[in-house]
Amino acid sequence: MNLIEKAVKKVNSGERLHFAEALALYQDNDILKLASLARSVKERKSGKHVYYNVNRHINLTNICVSGCPLCAFGCKAEEERAYVMDKAEVIRIVSQTVKDTPDLSEIHMVSALHPDKPFPYYLEIVAAVKAAAPQVHLKAFTPVEIVHFSNISKLSIKLVLEQLKAAGLDSLPGGGAEILDDSVRKVICPNKATTAEWIEVITTAHSLGLPTNATMLYGHIETIEQRIQHLITLREIQDQTGGFQAFVAFPFHPANTGLAELERVASWEDLKMIALARIILDNFDHVKAFWMMLTLPIAQLALGFGADDLDGTVVEERIIHAAGATTKTGITKKEIIHFVEETGYLAVERDTFYHPLKISSGVKINE
Repeated sequence: MNLIEKAVKKVNSGERLHFAEALALYQDNDILKLASLARSVKERKSGKHVYYNVNRHINLTNICVSGCPLCAFGCKAEEERAYVMDKAEVIRIVSQTVKDTPDLSEIHMVSALHPDKPFPYYLEIVAAVKAAAPQVHLKAFTPVEIVHFSNISKLSIKLVLEQLKAAGLDSLPGGGAEILDDSVRKVICPNKATTAEWIEVITTAHSLGLPTNATMLYGHIETIEQRIQHLITLREIQDQTGGFQAFVAFPFHPANTGLAELERVASWEDLKMIALARIILDNFDHVKAFWMMLTLPIAQLALGFGADDLDGTVVEERIIHAAGATTKTGITKKEIIHFVEETGYLAVERDTFYHPLKISSGVKINE
């Protein structure tokens, strides 16, 4: 029995893949075989359900000290496009969104690494958002931002997280992982958190009862082996903490970045990575097809490649679109439900913890 046959047998029997078996599946390049395997894993975990939520993204500022080559969003304070929100503007947005969106269940807030805003600014924003919308889950700040807060406040990562949680933070989005290999990070994001720091933030958050997502940014300078090792590292963390709620794979969008000479990977590669992630991450309950970065047609197709979540309505997004994403900056519930139902799956509106709220028939499960 060769490695591929062994891998297929293991996936079908619910056994964990080793690195070499996962790499063999990738190199086999049989995308329909991968789809079938990944879809079987997805349906063992979540049946015919495909999840989405009603959320609102907020990006506090684009002024950033890190200057990462991979980023088109961050800029210097003197640039014309630079902006930073004050507390009043954030609350105006949150209050208006709550008013316009009765089903809003989550605020998703990530930003750049502002050189001057002190840590209390972020604590005040968190407390104000929770005061304005106490019923809404606040998912905010990547591990990279948490490390930045630790640096500017001279507090430990644990103390930073404890203070944010006390102010009202409910969970972290898990971004900034890129590829968890410092030889790659030194090229694409040399001034951001290291691999060890990203892992420290994640494991500390989990220990404090703050769940997170896990992410990967692929399609730049990394190797396939580094992608697979990244997934295995996430799997090992999940074995230890159980704090990851979902995995999200982000394809790199090179436009307007310091790596603009690269080409965006093809949709074939997107689907392979989603399927392979679903197979390798046997201890993750959910894998997202983040429609905003993939485009809606590819995200819809990804539901046949092991994904069981399309993320949310978003409303406004600036970071990905600065790098050339041509998707819409928001979507309606009606559109998401339609995209799911076309695949034969059931659209399930969820909260951040994947508690089902409504199914596409409109019947409220909790009633």
